[in-house]
Amino acid sequence: MASLEGRVEGQQVPQILTSEQYIPRTMPQVLGTFDMIAIYVAAIFFIGNAALSAALGGVVSLTYLAIGAIAFFLPCVIATTQLGVIYPHEGSLYNWTCRALGPYWGFFAGLSYWLPNVLAIVGAADGFVTYIQGLNNNWLVEPWQQGLVILAVIALTTLLGIQRMRTTQNVVNGIIVATLGVVVLVAVACVVAFLQHGSKTPMNNPGDWVVNWQNFPLFGFIALLYLGTSVPMNMAGEIVHTRVITRHLLWGTLLVLAGYFICTVALLVVQGPALANDPIVPYEVVVMLDSVLGKFIGIISAVVILGFYFISPLVYNYATARLLLTASVDRRLPLALGRLNKHRVPANAIIFQSVLAGTFVAIIFFAAPALVILGGKPADLATKVYNVVLAAMTLILAASTIFYFVDLFSIYRRDRRAFHQKRIFPMWVLWLCIIVGPATCLVVVYDTLQNSWIPQLITNEYWWFIIGGITLFSITMTALGSMIATSQAAWEHLGSEQD
Repeated sequence: MASLEGRVEGQQVPQILTSEQYIPRTMPQVLGTFDMIAIYVAAIFFIGNAALSAALGGVVSLTYLAIGAIAFFLPCVIATTQLGVIYPHEGSLYNWTCRALGPYWGFFAGLSYWLPNVLAIVGAADGFVTYIQGLNNNWLVEPWQQGLVILAVIALTTLLGIQRMRTTQNVVNGIIVATLGVVVLVAVACVVAFLQHGSKTPMNNPGDWVVNWQNFPLFGFIALLYLGTSVPMNMAGEIVHTRVITRHLLWGTLLVLAGYFICTVALLVVQGPALANDPIVPYEVVVMLDSVLGKFIGIISAVVILGFYFISPLVYNYATARLLLTASVDRRLPLALGRLNKHRVPANAIIFQSVLAGTFVAIIFFAAPALVILGGKPADLATKVYNVVLAAMTLILAASTIFYFVDLFSIYRRDRRAFHQKRIFPMWVLWLCIIVGPATCLVVVYDTLQNSWIPQLITNEYWWFIIGGITLFSITMTALGSMIATSQAAWEHLGSEQD
């Protein structure tokens, strides 16, 4: 078979990375199709975000969900699937870019992709706080209380994340099944409410579905809903068979699309304009189920969604830790980050990420300067942090997602014959993705930076400053840290050669 190896702009593209050989020999291959589907859903389908999109846009949010799916989500899924089939190895974007563009760009792309996923640990844990506040407005009013709960969630998920992979994944699988059950209940509630009193949101006015400059800021938020297609592929070296790659991306994508459309339609039908008046919009899913199907269903659903916001930071932590693991094995980061514990899990990397996430939480929720910047009522801090963190995550992830398409093009250009031997999509589909994908990413970056997701709490005037500042600070700290880590890794490698 022809080789996909070569040289890119003076850089020797490695024929095989050390991590590609090390992971299969040292880590158990235990992840099946449903395991990867569960990771995929946990990383992408934030059920509370459907309420936010419905509240922000009304009927036009459905239009944006469709546009986002066609112009952003599906190109990312197709690129992820094709790259995963060509290089079914641990590390996803890091591995693919090393193979496509060389180790320098691979390390850069890996770090760019790793950073927002660490922020996602904080964002998901903050969603846990937001839902608790939805249960009772008098709970977790003070910022320090919110911060303590988030730190507790991060600590508990860290302990669970360093256990045997099969044990941890069983917990994730169970909660994802329950979450999908909530989506089914949401669909039932929508049908029942529609048959009883029709839709509280008029959907027969064509003008309400039209995209325009006034509602265009919603596009950046919609893109957030679809970010994370390659998160499960960080663990591709631990799957039981390569066919798991295509299967989990197919079924996971269908479940995510169905989940977002069902929940958004249901909220528009059942809650209508009342969505915009709720100070804790993500909790509206529970409010809807409570009002239509009864208090008991509402309570059960609230517990399940709280469970989702517990396992989501867990998934982001253990999946993202594989990026540090692979870079460490390939001598790009200190060896300590790649060490496995007795359960064959990269515990040091997971703990390191938790410490970073905890430090960010301490700065935001306990440091006075951060409170001054965000301003407003202390009780609103969790909502502000949730949206600000997710926006910063969207900004960086959308930019790093461009590497999906650059990698795809580079691999194709280097050896077309070998590429076609592993190609699973028609070339016109891949070309469409290579053209549309990066363009959409740039639009998302601009839109996210310029338009506030919560204008009633943070105006556009301050939004770009806060989002841009957090993004710039995070990238700067990551760049400095990577320089130190790379130097340490080079020193360790030099020492091992001398020995």
